[in-house]
Amino acid sequence: MYKLKPGEVLAFKTDTVWGFGAHPDDNIAIDKIYEIKKRDLKKPLILMSNDFKNLKKYIEYIPPYAYKLIDKYLPGALTLIFKKSLLCSDKITSNLDSIGVRVPNSPDFCLLADKIEGNVLATTSCNISSEPPVLNYNEAKEKFSTKATIIKPITDIENLNLPSTVILCENEKYKVLRKGVIKL
Repeated sequence: MYKLKPGEVLAFKTDTVWGFGAHPDDNIAIDKIYEIKKRDLKKPLILMSNDFKNLKKYIEYIPPYAYKLIDKYLPGALTLIFKKSLLCSDKITSNLDSIGVRVPNSPDFCLLADKIEGNVLATTSCNISSEPPVLNYNEAKEKFSTKATIIKPITDIENLNLPSTVILCENEKYKVLRKGVIKL
């Protein structure tokens, strides 16, 4: 088990683009992600895991239709937004009452999540806000090695270099908020 140090931010490969991540209970590290990215504090982070079951405790309610999306597209480049549970920090969600969750289809991320206590990271793309996301290890190392722990990939699988599709699942019918890799 990899014990994240207090305040530690990771930079890692996913199936889409590189990401920044921190333990969801570490408010210092979450603040550091916002600082590194120069991210507006009104923009929430999402939670990622290697298994959807690890994310369920952060979600208050999952509509029945969402299970069909989960079964069909996860792991994959799909971010689902649900009403958050009381276990989900306001710091992660920017005081919103919802949380985005994702299970990347990435062997590198899955192995990393397996080693993290709780198997969940609060995440966002690895970049400075308004700049393109980092696409490879060398770029992550060059730009962020003094600010984050860069996790070297173990696979040669290429990133999709496109964002995930984002779906809002708070009502009786889902709504596509961002078109990405997965077409619905």
